[in-house]
Amino acid sequence: MLKFLRFGALTLLAVLAGVALWLKTPAPAAFDGEAALEAGSDYGARILRDAYGVPHIYGRRDADVAFGLAYAHAEDDWKTIEEVILFSRGDLARRNGEYAAVTDYLIRAMGSAEAIAEKYETGLSPETRALAQAYAAGINFYCAEKADRCGREALPVTAQDVVAGFASRQPFFYGLDDQLKAIFDGDVEIERRTETARESFLKIPKEFELGSNAMAVAPVRSADGHTRLMVNSHQPYTGPVAWYEARVKSEEGWDMIGGIFPGAPLVLHGAGPDLGWAFTVNKPDLVDVYTLEVDKPKKPAKYRFDGGWRAFDVKKIKFRVHLWGPFSLPVTRRALYSVHGPVFQTDDGVFAVSYAGQGDIRAIEQYYRMNKAANYADWRAAMEMLALPSLNAVYADGDGVIAYYYNAAIPVRAKGPDWSKAQNGADPALVWRGTRTLNDVPQVVMPRSGYVVNANHTPFQSSGAEDNPDPANFPSHYGVDTRTTNRGLRIQALYGGDDSITGEDFVSYKMDHLYAQDSRVMELVKELAQSDAEDLQEEAATLAAWDGSVTTGNRSAALAILTAQKARGYLLNDEGAETPDYEAALREVSAELKTLFGRIDPEWGEAVRLKRGDVSLPLNGGPDTLRAVYPQEDGEGALKSVGGDTYILYADWSGARDVTIKTIHQFGAATLDKTSPHFADQAPVFAAEEWKSPPMELPSLIAEATRDYRVGGE
Repeated sequence: MLKFLRFGALTLLAVLAGVALWLKTPAPAAFDGEAALEAGSDYGARILRDAYGVPHIYGRRDADVAFGLAYAHAEDDWKTIEEVILFSRGDLARRNGEYAAVTDYLIRAMGSAEAIAEKYETGLSPETRALAQAYAAGINFYCAEKADRCGREALPVTAQDVVAGFASRQPFFYGLDDQLKAIFDGDVEIERRTETARESFLKIPKEFELGSNAMAVAPVRSADGHTRLMVNSHQPYTGPVAWYEARVKSEEGWDMIGGIFPGAPLVLHGAGPDLGWAFTVNKPDLVDVYTLEVDKPKKPAKYRFDGGWRAFDVKKIKFRVHLWGPFSLPVTRRALYSVHGPVFQTDDGVFAVSYAGQGDIRAIEQYYRMNKAANYADWRAAMEMLALPSLNAVYADGDGVIAYYYNAAIPVRAKGPDWSKAQNGADPALVWRGTRTLNDVPQVVMPRSGYVVNANHTPFQSSGAEDNPDPANFPSHYGVDTRTTNRGLRIQALYGGDDSITGEDFVSYKMDHLYAQDSRVMELVKELAQSDAEDLQEEAATLAAWDGSVTTGNRSAALAILTAQKARGYLLNDEGAETPDYEAALREVSAELKTLFGRIDPEWGEAVRLKRGDVSLPLNGGPDTLRAVYPQEDGEGALKSVGGDTYILYADWSGARDVTIKTIHQFGAATLDKTSPHFADQAPVFAAEEWKSPPMELPSLIAEATRDYRVGGE
């Protein structure tokens, strides 16, 4: 018996050892630091940090500058860049666990890696490939020098990783994840996990809307004949889509300053001596869902198409999900593909999805061409690629040209069906037939009214009444936005209501803190101010006293804005939102304010703060005001602003190549280093709604530089 027990124990130990071996996370790929340092000898960049620590990268070639940009950004934000790389590979769950598992599955199912492997050599220009290679080399060079700061999971970084960073992100901005949630409607667990795909990468809370403002005025509308541009994207304050400021300048003509996401080797929007542009999020209809009839419900191999059966393309998706310590669970999933795109099996059926940008790896190419554009014709030619499947674009230049584009890679669909509903996947006539051109989308170029604006509202209110696109020219299946945000109302009232805009006006309008009287927030507040509920009379009186402004001293704004946020959908004008119980929301917010501040009417500047390390500052502005501030509880008293206005750039051209640029960032250049003087040095300037003037000429830059160093080279 003892012998048997010993045998059983040995067997159990052997099984446990085998399981442990199976679960043990494989070691990261080998990283040859010496080779990375040697590769750096092919590049040479000079990095000067200005008075605020912002990197200005100079180099002979564009590739040299990209190399230096990677190094400088890694100095400030390596851990976020690392996360972007792992996300782009579909390998985030290996480190972050179950929370990122669906993200990894979606990224791998979208097939970016296969598309890049197939098209990298032929779909991208040699110059773009050289830029991506140089950026990857800059990251590897940094990690070879600073091995103690870099995790091994993401190394070595390749040029293909850099390209994947662009290809993987784009669909999240126009809402592919929303469509996937709709497919899994009713499957609570899958819906919850799909929801976290957006949160685990973009780090965007559910109540936070990806919004932005963009404005441009031409000489005919300026009091002094100048052309002006405001670049004002609303992003989270931290994470993979938080803005980082950099200046890039090469002897090959690349000269830009602007906002960059971690892992991007290019300015995504900003300005240079000749021109600039700003992006805002739009939501055209770029996703279609198809219902499939399959041969077997559990493990289908074929689907009905064009009168017969067609075999699915099948791929095994493999990734690992971190458990604890050195252990991770290897996961294998069977992924199916139809002529329409990736396929998803649910309790309600089998569905295929077609989405814009699928298999397109050229986003980095388009951004590079925009960065190198010397005039409007060059910039417009880059936009015609439609490699960025969505995003409104506002353009301005020193020649006095301004323009607005409702940029969208709208598919060529069959006429007739209601494309807002799932279609018959067996009908070949319903397969997408390519993409429409830039000429097919709403746009305004050189309007007679002399201004273009967008605040995530309808493009049919993007300029003066005589210049706006005609809705009748755009079929419903384009899905062109028709809603009007509060920012959309105010932006038209301010920029459209002043036919002689001074430089001071242009900036002050952008910092507007007001809700329009006909905005949905004000409608809600007016309704609640008339409540006859006995227990809400103090709250009703507080709301009745509100004038719609969100400034630090206002004592009604906190109750009004937080109630509007609680009443989901009302603040952001979601027409299809479920109608909430507004009085219940008011009671809940009132109780929360009493708990936090001892009263229902704290000053807005007491209730909502800009928090960064030891810095805590009051802020003007609120959700969906032109001065955008999105607060969230952090368990430490006053609410913390987590997004909205972040990096802002203002460009003012008095003529060709005669530009004045001012910028500001909500925190500073040192993204992660709490010991750096640049961790929060811009926060007081940002909170005061003031600006800094980055030195754009080398002598003035040298005069204020806090660091001046070279990377790469022999």
